[in-house]
Amino acid sequence: MHEALTQLALVAVVGLGAQLIAWHLRLPSILLLLVSGFLLGPVFGLITPNTLLGDTLFPFVSLSVGIILFEGGLTLKLKELPASGPVVSRLISVGALATWIVAGLGARFLLGFDWPLAILIGAILIVTGPTVVGPLLRQIRPKGRAGTILKWEGILIDPVGAVLAVLVFEIIALGGGVSVPGFVLLGVGRSLLVGVALGLLGAAVLVALMRRHLIPDYLQSGVTLMLVIGFFTLGDLLAAEGGLLTVTLMGIALANQTYVPVRHIVEFKENLQVLLIGVLFILLAGRVEIDNLLRVGWPALGFIVLLIGVARPLSVLLSTWRTPLTRAERLFLMWMAPRGIVAASVASVFAFELSELGVPDAELLSPLIFLVIVGTVIFYGLTSGPVARRLGLAERTPQGALIVGAHPFARQLAGALRGLGLRAVLLDSNFHHVAESRMVGLEAHHGNALAEDTLDELDLAGLGRVLALTGNDEVNALAMLHLRDVFGRAEVYRLPAAGDGRPDGLHQGRTLFGPDAHYDTLAAALDNGATLKTTTLGPNFTYADYKELYGGRATPLCVVTEGGRLAFYTADSRPTPKAGHSLVSLVRPESTDGQG
Repeated sequence: MHEALTQLALVAVVGLGAQLIAWHLRLPSILLLLVSGFLLGPVFGLITPNTLLGDTLFPFVSLSVGIILFEGGLTLKLKELPASGPVVSRLISVGALATWIVAGLGARFLLGFDWPLAILIGAILIVTGPTVVGPLLRQIRPKGRAGTILKWEGILIDPVGAVLAVLVFEIIALGGGVSVPGFVLLGVGRSLLVGVALGLLGAAVLVALMRRHLIPDYLQSGVTLMLVIGFFTLGDLLAAEGGLLTVTLMGIALANQTYVPVRHIVEFKENLQVLLIGVLFILLAGRVEIDNLLRVGWPALGFIVLLIGVARPLSVLLSTWRTPLTRAERLFLMWMAPRGIVAASVASVFAFELSELGVPDAELLSPLIFLVIVGTVIFYGLTSGPVARRLGLAERTPQGALIVGAHPFARQLAGALRGLGLRAVLLDSNFHHVAESRMVGLEAHHGNALAEDTLDELDLAGLGRVLALTGNDEVNALAMLHLRDVFGRAEVYRLPAAGDGRPDGLHQGRTLFGPDAHYDTLAAALDNGATLKTTTLGPNFTYADYKELYGGRATPLCVVTEGGRLAFYTADSRPTPKAGHSLVSLVRPESTDGQG
């Protein structure tokens, strides 16, 4: 008992700890998870997943993958499809077929697997996965349509690849004594029928229960999880990997209905996903045997190069033929196909079952997929960011700002930032403020910073920080809590509505402009004739000249360096402007010197 408890604790602690370390090091978390699981399992023997969970290991893995895909489905908005739908549909059909063929041929002729196992390997490697693609996209924040296409592909391709892999596995298990085309078509059709019917039914049941207030608020996340598990299991019983398609479509349906809010459910599933991803990768990597890794050997490196250099570019070329995507967007799509949890889980299940059936080299399936995951994650994790920046689709350190609030002060600040070549996006639920912002040529979005779909509708390219500038402290605090995971705690700022401006337990974030600045005083200053001025310092007009000219009439707000880096004055940071810097200040007229 104590040994099992120790192993479970190790899996949970290392699974979450590795993700925390990866966040600090700005590395793909899956990489540290796989390395940690490999060290805990085959290297040091601290965990033995097969003994720890026994016959429940693979059902637990399958169920966890289903929950992860449900959470992924909750992030997909149908309104994104008009611009990206045709490419996405081709990527999960024509593109998937191209990947299957190239990977299968590579497994046969580069690695020497027999045809049945080579075809199965090709089917498994169709998938990419939201657990890898999503974090990379959040880190890169690419412009244009490429990010949306990759997000949709990463989620939808998982059930597609899993279904095909299961059908190929069943053909191998039956000894090939079936009509392969008919078997595959029948299996795919059955999985689609079951997945669509049960996915929509599951979403309808949950929405009906919530609309009629039959679930108390504190149980809504738990009941949702119960329904996801139930419908996933039912889908799996009725069709090959029908459960994955069921829960994915269930998540999409819930995300796009307008009857009940599901943001709290999304947050719960996001937290659960972090735990499940950590546990799954540790367990699956812990099952890999060193001897089998050595047997796969160096040819696996050539196989990974084939997937990266041939399979993915061919898939994207076929999928984007005669589409309006730019050359840069096409190239970026070619540079993003890391493999994730579905490939690892499906390979582990099949390797075990095929070994039981006596299929030659089946024990090499898991280590090969392990190496492919590690290789593709390292390659894409290290290169996709620089490639996106080289293609003009992303910035290394975005300097723009998302400004929550579009009142007169926020509009003037956004105008000043835009005048300095930085992107500033205003977000306000007051349409009058949004309309006035657009009338003066500012980029403004009508929406609620706390709404679940607001960030999905915004193009965050070029935005590196958020400024909560509303006149309501609670709104500012909640907006920061909601957005800090996107922008990072160090780049979340607030303007106190009134008072001394000191942060407390609720008002997390950095306090803008200093302890004496708050919404009321700045609004009053504008009403009394104050304006925002941008001053460029140089040899003929230094910072000392600036202070002598304006004296106490100026409140410095931010500084932009010659290289375009933006730094705000805060309660804990007071930048020192230098020659070549541009200083944005709120300057009061001389008649109001000393007021406010």
